[in-house]
Amino acid sequence: MLIQPYVFFDGRCDEAIAFYTAALGAKVEMLLRFKDGPTPSDPNTIKPEMAEKVMHSSLRIGDSIILASDGQCIGKPEFEGFSLSLEVPDKAEADRVFNALADGGQVQMPLGETFFSPQFGMVKDRFGVVWMVIVPK
Repeated sequence: MLIQPYVFFDGRCDEAIAFYTAALGAKVEMLLRFKDGPTPSDPNTIKPEMAEKVMHSSLRIGDSIILASDGQCIGKPEFEGFSLSLEVPDKAEADRVFNALADGGQVQMPLGETFFSPQFGMVKDRFGVVWMVIVPK
């Protein structure tokens, strides 16, 4: 059994993919736009403004896959009730990815030593996704 997070960016998926590629070294493994779906010419299925939006994408970050889409493109993504936990090998990498994710975002808990990790912090990125960056003990 496999669980993969599926994140809906409500119209900002291309921007999110570019951000995670730069910040985390994400690799796009698959990207499908609404215009490339099985019924791209049906105006009842695809609105013209949705044609270039991301219907589905798959991003590899390290050993993990995150699925992402523009979803309904309402413009109000809500990422509540969950966080993505990002385990990194050392403090230097924790600093690098934490600062990259914090660019345009909001630090919720600064990186620091805890009873369970030599380096742990929480940051809400510019899209509203909360990341927990952790170096394992």
